[in-house]
Amino acid sequence: MRSVSKSILVFPVLAVLLAACQSRGRTERVAYVERPVEQLYKRATDELDDHDYSNAILLFNEVERQHPYSEWARRSSLMSAYASYSSRKYDDAILTSQRYLSLNPAGTGAPYAYYLISQSYFDQIMDVGRDQKTTELARAALLDVVRRFPETDYARDATIKLDMVYDQLAGKEMTVGRYYLRRNQHLSAVNRFRTVVKDYETTSHAPEALHRLVETYLSLGLKQEALAAGAVLGYNYPDSTWYRSSYRLLSGQGLDPEATTESQRRTWLQRLIPGGK
Repeated sequence: MRSVSKSILVFPVLAVLLAACQSRGRTERVAYVERPVEQLYKRATDELDDHDYSNAILLFNEVERQHPYSEWARRSSLMSAYASYSSRKYDDAILTSQRYLSLNPAGTGAPYAYYLISQSYFDQIMDVGRDQKTTELARAALLDVVRRFPETDYARDATIKLDMVYDQLAGKEMTVGRYYLRRNQHLSAVNRFRTVVKDYETTSHAPEALHRLVETYLSLGLKQEALAAGAVLGYNYPDSTWYRSSYRLLSGQGLDPEATTESQRRTWLQRLIPGGK
């Protein structure tokens, strides 16, 4: 009878502690009150379902604290990471996921932990006018998911998001390249536009990058290089407005990007962008 009365008292005590944490607006550690792991975990998932992420994290962490090295603890670690991600506490989600992986590198939840890290970085990507460090981290994390778990839904989703990341990075290069071009810093502009054509050739920015190379090379008096960029642009994007603009610029200089052979185009592309195809 004594043990039963103790268990009855657990619930109101824990409820008071959780309410106190919530009223202060801070995530704190729940005082240690022993209770069956199934009940503790269910309470945590209930809080998660109710979108009370702060209390859900408290309770998932409490599962780990009271039942370390158990399957419940491993599951709670991932759920705590997910709760942090859902509440947009991305740094906490990343750290918790990394902690899970350090303890369970081959665990069944490892694919999701890697995926959650990649999503936490991806959701923080800023606009192209801002520093792209987070975008680079997102790319690395997404590639990690694709390499490690290529046949999973996680990898398929990561591949789609990688296209968005590449477009973001290419957009940043174009923004900086245009900035240099407007200020007649032509060599710096060329380097940025060539990076887009070489590293982000499948993005939506590649046609404009080739056109900007035509513009920039003509400004530098490098007609052969401008013709090479125009020929590559015409071959790959013959119906684009960027090619029509480049064609007008080149024809105005007595150059015809369409009077080139396949062999010439490949040779010029190698000169234009070492390593290009």
